[in-house]
Amino acid sequence: MKRRFFIRRYIWHFIFWLIFFAGWYFMRYQAFSTKMLAAQLTAIKVIDLAVMVYISNYILVPQLLYKKKYVLFGGCYVLLVFCFSVLKMKIEGLVMHNPGIFSTNFKGRIYDNIIPHFLLVSTGVAFKLIIDYTKAQKRIRDIAKEKADAELNFLKAQMSPHFLFNALNSVYFLIDQNNSEARNALHTFSEMLRWQLYETNGSKIPVAKEVSFLKEYVAVQQLRKNNNLQLEFNVSIADEAFCIEPLLLVPFVENAFKHLSHYSNGRKDSILISLEEKNNALDFSIQNTVDNVSTKFINNARGIGLNNVKRRLELLYPAKHELRIKKENEWYKVNLMVSNA
Repeated sequence: MKRRFFIRRYIWHFIFWLIFFAGWYFMRYQAFSTKMLAAQLTAIKVIDLAVMVYISNYILVPQLLYKKKYVLFGGCYVLLVFCFSVLKMKIEGLVMHNPGIFSTNFKGRIYDNIIPHFLLVSTGVAFKLIIDYTKAQKRIRDIAKEKADAELNFLKAQMSPHFLFNALNSVYFLIDQNNSEARNALHTFSEMLRWQLYETNGSKIPVAKEVSFLKEYVAVQQLRKNNNLQLEFNVSIADEAFCIEPLLLVPFVENAFKHLSHYSNGRKDSILISLEEKNNALDFSIQNTVDNVSTKFINNARGIGLNNVKRRLELLYPAKHELRIKKENEWYKVNLMVSNA
């Protein structure tokens, strides 16, 4: 899809410059001795202008102007137009078999060549700024709408956990006091719902709280598994004050249990979780074994949950995260890097 988009865009760009060439040629061809010479000189002018426009719009503007390096941008912009204007005049002189044609009347050359180039290239830059501004405003509106929709969905989602939280407290007291395992499991699940209801309303939470919730979630999931499960959970947090968005990592852990292998030949069904925080960045990785059945399920799954996580990362950590997912032999691996810098 992206490749077709870029090809289509390149075609439109080519058509634009072709029309520009035709118009320029039609307006000026009578001023030259032959139509061939007129076409050659017009092509030189159009190519020279196109190169300056693309260098300005795709290098100078994003790398200098948008990064607030205004003085450097202005200097490079003036140098670009001046050098390409001089180069164009040199090439035109060679094509006309008169290399010194532009060596006289320096003021006239500035008026006829350099100043028009400044105006034309500036027009191209202006179009670039208008288009980028329009895209940025649209993205801001889309993000605001998605945020409002997410808040509404979150409020709707709270209704069910709140009901379950109150119901579980009632069920807890109905369980026989001697059945401590069932009571402890229900208590853990109740604490998870309480945390989801009352502790995730803020924008960010300390990563230690997220880890505690993950451990409780893993404990509840282990109740559903047999003794064939081998689990490792390694945590290293350098800065206790490091914060992340709540419930950011849970979908990956849930996915690991959901698609875990079901070996029956003595091999262990394994889940390896690693979380390390240092230098104001979080490195989270999780991998689980998969067999033929779970692999087929993964390949046929729609991936709505994973797509939601990817979109949430794009909204919450734009240009500050890296998510890598791959299947390697009998392992399904996920690695997420998140930075607050």
